[in-house]
Amino acid sequence: MARKIVLTSGKGGVGKTTVCANLGMALANRSQRVVAVDLDVGLNNLDVALGLDNRVVFDLVDVLENRCRIKQALLKVDNVPTFFVMPSCHQSVRMFTCENVKRIIQRLDEQFDYVLIDCPAGMDAGFIRAVNCADEALVVCTPHLSAVRDADKVVRYLATLSPFSVGVVVNRVRGDLVAQGKMLSPMEVFALLGQKPLGIVADDDEINCFGQTSANPFVILADNLHFGTQKLLDVVTPYKNFWTRLFRR
Repeated sequence: MARKIVLTSGKGGVGKTTVCANLGMALANRSQRVVAVDLDVGLNNLDVALGLDNRVVFDLVDVLENRCRIKQALLKVDNVPTFFVMPSCHQSVRMFTCENVKRIIQRLDEQFDYVLIDCPAGMDAGFIRAVNCADEALVVCTPHLSAVRDADKVVRYLATLSPFSVGVVVNRVRGDLVAQGKMLSPMEVFALLGQKPLGIVADDDEINCFGQTSANPFVILADNLHFGTQKLLDVVTPYKNFWTRLFRR
């Protein structure tokens, strides 16, 4: 039986899709069977993030409307035999309902170890649809007050769902700005949201949208999720040197 995890945030632009793609790659590199399902209708970019957009023939809606089988809509990620993507459509359609999507997720449940659900931003019908298909949530948040505020609204809603496990990933952290006191620290974000810390991802140009599995933040995140470890990436200590302290004074 798969672990069905929705990646959500409340606010758009915090990097849910990038986290979903890289986390899926990291889990697949641990011999886990992973499928990432794009439920962000209209703004779907998961296939683009993994470089699969030119291979899309069928999508989730084609499966829902019986134009193809589930197997035909799944795209295998290059060089990762246990990682698949279910792309979404570019427009809303009549058949795209909670019940229909949940039925597809339940069928994927039988074939995979992890089902990662890329949730649309906001808390509208698309959010409700994605959350209802999952048993766990990863709330992705950047260390900015607007993102934390929206993430807190999502956390409060998820708290009404029982049982529902919630973890937090703080994305795009600038260690230099945190050391200078110009940005919220990841620990402050975790404390404000009051949920289990699962990962810290630095704002690093080396981390792109094409599944950098060697990127340390996602290796740690995958370990915390799969093995239950409690490691967190330290992005601040390297900037706590003499000149940083002098600048702060």
